[in-house]
Amino acid sequence: MVEKMESAGLDEASFKSIAELAYKESGLQLVAEKMSMIQSRLRHRLKAVGIDTFPSYAQFVCSESGVSERREMISALTTNVSHFFREQHHFDILQDKILPAKIDYLRQGGRFRVWSAGCSNGQEAYSIVMATLDRYPEIAELDFRVLATDIDQKVVDFASKGVYPQRLLSGVSPDRLKKYFTECKNDSEPSFQAKSSIKSRVTFKELNLLSDWPMKRQMDVIFCRNVIIYFDAVTQNSLWPRFKNQLKPDGYLFLGHSERISDPDLAGFANQGPTTYRHKKAHEELAREENKCL
Repeated sequence: MVEKMESAGLDEASFKSIAELAYKESGLQLVAEKMSMIQSRLRHRLKAVGIDTFPSYAQFVCSESGVSERREMISALTTNVSHFFREQHHFDILQDKILPAKIDYLRQGGRFRVWSAGCSNGQEAYSIVMATLDRYPEIAELDFRVLATDIDQKVVDFASKGVYPQRLLSGVSPDRLKKYFTECKNDSEPSFQAKSSIKSRVTFKELNLLSDWPMKRQMDVIFCRNVIIYFDAVTQNSLWPRFKNQLKPDGYLFLGHSERISDPDLAGFANQGPTTYRHKKAHEELAREENKCL
């Protein structure tokens, strides 16, 4: 049953219009059970554009004159929560399995590319760089890059600056903090700036996952964690083959802790453990090699 809101709040008709627009623009699935949260997140947007009621806001944001506000609305509705080295097992796989298999290729002039899709405030992208350089410091001199994208331009701008208050650095060990960050002296609260050794390795871009992807080269690894959960099954199933095609034949896809590919085989992936998938072609070739040794 749809939650009833006070007359000055988010009414059912306005919620429906906003939910349909959010889905069309970003694939974001808004459910009626979250109306109170949605109302709370959008109230400051009404104030920002000088509109008093949700029906008027819904009408505005759905109109041609409200096109620029749609981006602000999506930004307000999305959750930008992340941590350094979140879900550590993915970084363990990167360090212990993926990089050792790639290092000789890199030493011979090859490229290593990682995509942080839905990068939020950038902690994931910088964690990828730190984990990579910790495992093989020599990669600092090799062709290694991270592409970090998010639908929200505000978080992309924040991430590209590479400045984090100390409260957001809880996942960074003291050794890594000293090695990869410089303390900022002029901020009101203790904060740290990412050094060029990691900052220069990341390119931040605004990108809607439902739009066309401009990347011309395939990726070795894709991190798309705690993003897919906000999409419905139809949208998720449309993204799996796109991720597969964006990966090299031996590439890996990492998802968030509560995300799964419902049918990995159909999507072209092989399950490699908790929220870890590999391009099916590489999995099948490995199985054939193992069978030859039997």
